[in-house]
Amino acid sequence: MSNTHHLFTIHFWGVRGSIACPGPETVRYGGNTPCVEMRVGHERLIFDGGTGLRVLGQSLLSQMPVKAHIFFTHSHWDHIQGFPFFSPAFVKNNRFDIYGAISPNGSTIEKRLTDQMTHPNFPVPLRVMQADLRFYDLEVGESVKIGEITIENALLNHPGEAIGYRVNWRGYSAAYITDTEHRPEGLDPNVFRLATDADVMIYDATYTDEEYYATRMGWGHSTWQEAIKLAKAANVKKLVIFHHDPLHNDDFLDRVGELAVQQYKNTIMAREGLVISLAESPVPNPMPLQEVKISV
Repeated sequence: MSNTHHLFTIHFWGVRGSIACPGPETVRYGGNTPCVEMRVGHERLIFDGGTGLRVLGQSLLSQMPVKAHIFFTHSHWDHIQGFPFFSPAFVKNNRFDIYGAISPNGSTIEKRLTDQMTHPNFPVPLRVMQADLRFYDLEVGESVKIGEITIENALLNHPGEAIGYRVNWRGYSAAYITDTEHRPEGLDPNVFRLATDADVMIYDATYTDEEYYATRMGWGHSTWQEAIKLAKAANVKKLVIFHHDPLHNDDFLDRVGELAVQQYKNTIMAREGLVISLAESPVPNPMPLQEVKISV
């Protein structure tokens, strides 16, 4: 990567939860499942490997050789299904360090990604990937140091378990908190710790309160109203509402965005092509999508 760009930028390649939902009603926000790229200092960090990872991979083909660190929150399908289609992983001289917590049944992230690409799930096995893939098992609560960057994690409230992340670099911080269900007794201390004083908090706001309390309790996701409660309590500078329900079309998300801004003015809706800059630096545009640049 260039030494003159990307001090700390966040790029959104997939913002949808549960299942990809392309179509005329999801054009503005996008239909790809979770993938968020952070360019921090001279490092490239990628969070989750949903179908958005395929789109990111296509953009990286013009920048090879590529080195990146990929952090998985968990291995539900919508967060890993882009990995078999991540073109740079099939190319020699690229390197990807891949991190994930061991699942409750003892399965590593390497095993889960391998299983996804094993018959009858997929025709091409993971071993065909020619890039240098290095897998790391994270302990819950463990910090990872990559140069000047520290990546923290904490356990989230999600069926089968998931972890959220916080990236810290030179006084800047960004929290990536998906998939998690808020707790009725009050703010989740793990989530609060990841979010406290963050410049940006990307939060799982799949549902509205009305939807959640009607039929979706126990499904492992939160609401935009809870996102705002957390952002206020944790003194978050910018809240990004993320992991949109596939049933929520562009017009619905527009309305959520309007209501959210009324309650917390520093709120934005995640959309494919969104770029947030925490530390000022020229950002070249490798993205094939319309960028919406926002500085914190």
